[in-house]
Amino acid sequence: MTLLAALPEPSRTGDILMAFLSILFEGAPYILIGTLLSGLIDAFLPPKLFDRVLPRNKVLSTLMAGFLGLIFPVCECAVVPVIRRLVQKGLPVSCAITYMLSAPIMNPIVAISTLTAFKEFQKVDGLSTLGNATMTISRLSLGYVVAVLVGLFVIRFTAAQLLKPSIVEGIKGTDADEGGHAAGPDFNTKLVMAMRTAMRDFLDTAMYFAIGVAITSVFNTQVNQAVLDQVAGREWLAIPSLMGLAFILSLCSTSDAFIAAPMGVFSNAAKLAFLTFGPMMDVKLLFMYSAVFKRRVVVFMLIGLFVLVGALAVPWSTLIQTLATPKP
Repeated sequence: MTLLAALPEPSRTGDILMAFLSILFEGAPYILIGTLLSGLIDAFLPPKLFDRVLPRNKVLSTLMAGFLGLIFPVCECAVVPVIRRLVQKGLPVSCAITYMLSAPIMNPIVAISTLTAFKEFQKVDGLSTLGNATMTISRLSLGYVVAVLVGLFVIRFTAAQLLKPSIVEGIKGTDADEGGHAAGPDFNTKLVMAMRTAMRDFLDTAMYFAIGVAITSVFNTQVNQAVLDQVAGREWLAIPSLMGLAFILSLCSTSDAFIAAPMGVFSNAAKLAFLTFGPMMDVKLLFMYSAVFKRRVVVFMLIGLFVLVGALAVPWSTLIQTLATPKP
């Protein structure tokens, strides 16, 4: 009791700090995982591997890239350093952007969390079975479609038009290194190189992440959340409002479904927009994307994704619901 009595009174600064630390501790492990993966990719993945694995056809390779999240299942906090290394290893930029946008959604962990949050498991004879998983199917399928559409759009652009000069130089450096055929470094040397790369990527990514988290923590603690109830009844207003909320809250894609599911006043289409737009674009990602892409590309992605997800949310939700409803 003495210890509790000694605790300071709640304050606006304390609330902001608590929210900042909670989001920071939630996202930092995923950034660490992503940067470790990026370091391993940089050291161990053969140069231009994707030139030999992916189809030569750019459209087909972009369509396949939408499923890379099943192979490299990372959340949005970890995907940015990973795609930077994949691009430098020969992954076409259109495929990299498609993977970057789809991986936080086309992800086994995210699928399970969405199924759980929306209670789309059914109990049959004491066993959990998959029920009418309309929200999970809607989320994964819409995330894939939106990511592929953006990837197909950027096929016409070169890496120099989309990426920051430092990233383009890294691609050229990889091309130059591939010209020689000398024996590569041994395993221990590659492991040291991987850790050094991961350390650099972590410090670079964490700086942008911390800026985004700071903005998010202020919004979470200083804005009256009850205002949302006033817009829920108007679909044309509810969808952009929830997308804006997803942008500000910067939730992890592995846990955002637990925030959306209890929002009973909002329609499934609005929730779908929340769950699709948030993992693709939020405050922290806005700053993290800036470490890889040119500023105008980041602005284009922000506006384009907002319009695309907002326009598709209602018809897509209706389509999946219709297909999932048993016919008499």
